[in-house]
Amino acid sequence: MSDSRSSSLAGKLAKIGVSNPDRAVAVLGEFPPLLEHDSFVEELALAPDPDLALESSLAWFSAADSTLQHEWLSDAGTRARWLMISGASEAFSQFLIQHPAEMRILCTNGLWENYGSRASVIERILASVAATWRDGRWIAESDSEAQLNSLRRAYRREVVAIAARDLSGDVALEVVTEHLSDVADAVIEAATAVAWASVNPGEPLSRFAVIAMGKCGGRELNYISDVDVIFVAEPFHENSVGFIEEASRLASRMIQVCETPTAEGMIWQVDPALRPEGKSGALVRTLDGHVSYYERWAETWEFQALLKAREMAGDVELGRQYVDAISTFVWKAAARPNFVEDVQAMRKRVIDNIPAKEQEREIKLGVGGLRDVEFAVQLLQLVHGRSDVMLRSSTTLVALDALATWGYVGREDAATLAKAYRFERMLEHRIQMFSMRRTHLIPESETDLRRLGRAMGLRNDPVASLYATWHRHKVEARRLHEKLFYRPLLQAVVRLDPTDARLSMEAARERLSALGFVDPENAMRHLASLSQGVSRRAAIQRTLLPVMLSWMAATPSPDAGLLGFRRVSENLGATPWYLRLLRDESLVAERLAYLLSSSRYFTDLLLRAPEAVSLLEDDESLQPRTLETLLKEMESVASRHLAAVDAVAAIRGIRQRELIRISASYLLNLITVAEVGVALTDITEATLHTSLNAVMNEHIAAGAELPEIAIIGLGRLGGRELNFSSDADICVVYRGTAESAASQVLHVISFWQQLLSAPAHDPALIVDMDLRPEGKQGPVARSLDSYAAYYERWALTWESQAMLRARAIAGSDSLGADFIALIDPLRYPENGLNETELREIRRIKARVESERLPRGANPHNHVKLGPGGISDVEWTAQLLQMNHAWQIPQLRTLGTLDALKAAQQYALIDESEREYLQAAWLLASEIRNGITLTAEMPSDSIPSDQAALKLLSFVLHQSNGTQLLELYRRNARRCRQVMQKYVYGQIDEE
Repeated sequence: MSDSRSSSLAGKLAKIGVSNPDRAVAVLGEFPPLLEHDSFVEELALAPDPDLALESSLAWFSAADSTLQHEWLSDAGTRARWLMISGASEAFSQFLIQHPAEMRILCTNGLWENYGSRASVIERILASVAATWRDGRWIAESDSEAQLNSLRRAYRREVVAIAARDLSGDVALEVVTEHLSDVADAVIEAATAVAWASVNPGEPLSRFAVIAMGKCGGRELNYISDVDVIFVAEPFHENSVGFIEEASRLASRMIQVCETPTAEGMIWQVDPALRPEGKSGALVRTLDGHVSYYERWAETWEFQALLKAREMAGDVELGRQYVDAISTFVWKAAARPNFVEDVQAMRKRVIDNIPAKEQEREIKLGVGGLRDVEFAVQLLQLVHGRSDVMLRSSTTLVALDALATWGYVGREDAATLAKAYRFERMLEHRIQMFSMRRTHLIPESETDLRRLGRAMGLRNDPVASLYATWHRHKVEARRLHEKLFYRPLLQAVVRLDPTDARLSMEAARERLSALGFVDPENAMRHLASLSQGVSRRAAIQRTLLPVMLSWMAATPSPDAGLLGFRRVSENLGATPWYLRLLRDESLVAERLAYLLSSSRYFTDLLLRAPEAVSLLEDDESLQPRTLETLLKEMESVASRHLAAVDAVAAIRGIRQRELIRISASYLLNLITVAEVGVALTDITEATLHTSLNAVMNEHIAAGAELPEIAIIGLGRLGGRELNFSSDADICVVYRGTAESAASQVLHVISFWQQLLSAPAHDPALIVDMDLRPEGKQGPVARSLDSYAAYYERWALTWESQAMLRARAIAGSDSLGADFIALIDPLRYPENGLNETELREIRRIKARVESERLPRGANPHNHVKLGPGGISDVEWTAQLLQMNHAWQIPQLRTLGTLDALKAAQQYALIDESEREYLQAAWLLASEIRNGITLTAEMPSDSIPSDQAALKLLSFVLHQSNGTQLLELYRRNARRCRQVMQKYVYGQIDEE
């Protein structure tokens, strides 16, 4: 070869990745057919490891005769498959070098194209040991080393054919693992036939069956793995004495046939450790012996393992009987105490037992590895497969697809999990096939990693691409494992009887009655509407409903919960995310069941905006929005509409969503009653502010010249203490004296009120202006000067008291500030209240108690106006403010509890008195909110109806109605004593 040609060839070899191209050129010179072949050098680029492929090619060429060499050189398909095999697997290329004629496996017209069925594989392997069918079994010609060598060679021929198809990318992972499992079945059948030849070539005493377990049982075997098996035997004839001993010898010899090293090596280990009692148990048992063990002694992990049991070899009928017998145990396993926890703990132990130095390289047992996928799928199968036979596949990917098809796992989640599983299984295969050594660790050397990446099809920067892709799949596998494997829904499902779905109508009614449904007939109609049919929605509902019913049954009003759930589900119609959310995020489902069963207020709101169910997904989503955030969002949506009516409708829509958020958060005990007051106030304030701006902007756009307008919040709105039934107490002030200004303001405010209170899809916001000067007889709005004149001449003590919680909340900031400056001397009078003013306050307080209490109401159960109610607390705080705030600035606060805290700080009341007043105010406020949330109509009276009282006690986390009443009256009694001391000047000596 000329120097120029050698140099050119070396350059080509270097370009395709050969590490020592000069040496390669020299060696190739010794093989003229290869050197002179037009495309061999270029084809080396196909090999995952070109060095290994070249070295193996030269070795095979040396071993092959000229006929084989010619066949190899003349078939491009054969060469391509050879280069993939020899560049990915030292073990496979050594087999072909040792037996050059086996290269024909890779020929286009050879076994490559005619792999055939499982039966054909078994036929070929049995032929390798000259097995014949006799006395109901396969029996080999002899049990000799020649037979063992023949079996090993036949086995490797099959596996090389599978690997060639696999590496070429012509078959899916599932086909590869099925074929490898078929080969394992055939080898076990042939090994048993060889064993019979030495154990008992005459008439057998036993019927003998081999059961595949683990990956082989699931028809998802690796290239090299222990083959897990269980043995079962029965007498060949009714009086066959010693059949168990014969079967045990047969099983032992069969294992040796597979494991004993010969000139052709060994096949793989056969592991019978999954049998009853493990390695300390009998190697072979009868069918009854197996059943008896599983009935009495088996542990949770054994039933999980039996999920993959499959008849494999030997007496097929006996194997099927075994699988049928144990399937009953498998699909009852989830009913065992602590089943879910046991499976979860088992997975954790596997991870904990991985050596620290191997954790980052584990693709099977580690975090995000194959076991994460398998355990998640198996747990879901065992829990839901009790009542759904469609889930009972022993193959991971088939089972995962069934879980997605029938609504137990989201399709997107299942697809992501399947991709991760396929990638990691392929990675495991490529690692194992190199030396046919059982391992699932990512190699560490750069050369091995590069070969591995290229064998995975990652040709561009294979090492970096390999790590990046593996990491991505690991993260996704772990995320979905944790989502599915630790799904709280599973804990609830395993507590339910899977036969519920098959109950008779009468039994179903009885079961619903036992769960606490008052109207089981109606409940059954709701259930039928939700779950009947063959749609995916109906399938998911059938999964959800048993659990939802159990959660609803834990509340005092399951009937309301089921009705609400049906209405919400129907309103959302075919919305794809809704049921998927409930299934995949079971916290949402549990919360929804609780809320719909507990709160008519929440249910009514959700029915108006069912998409808000997504807020239940996590605690953060349920946290109240800040005033700043609400203002920004409302201003943004309002700006998209020219007409005020459309802008206010959009603003009200946001308010509706926020009411859902706050009511759910409060009912779920995520925020306190004081935080509810602030959150509801922020929603209301933002609504008033942005809607007023929208109305004013429309008037200005139409040519109106509006004066400055400010809205002053009063009462609970001003004090940031709103409850769920509160109106918005306000007064309106404008700047200017012209009569036209008053008319324009009246028009704006009337239109604004109308838009906020108009019937619509969302709840109305009622604006109440009765606390303005002269009450309902006074003008809707006054100028600042008019307010000043009125307060100077006519203000009554109660009007001064009403201003204690006044603050500017909307409109002109400067005008609002001027109004507050105007009323400060009024509400914080210098030198406090005189005797006449104090008597007036006492008179009004007594009048309120006697005249405003609803007719027929029990005053001791009225949390607002009754003795020790909210009114007692607020009047006490307000009297202290009006008497002392002129000299104690800290009392100039808007909130009731803040005023009491300041009063204690400056020794106006003692600590115990503040605590009594605060406890009474908080409990009364909770009761008031609770009544609104649970009842059809808001009320300030603790209900006398026992069902309503039970539900109220439930949402307030009290054991029962009696306990709630006792607690309220004790707090009210203490509060009343403090109020009488500071408002009426009386001291109760009790």
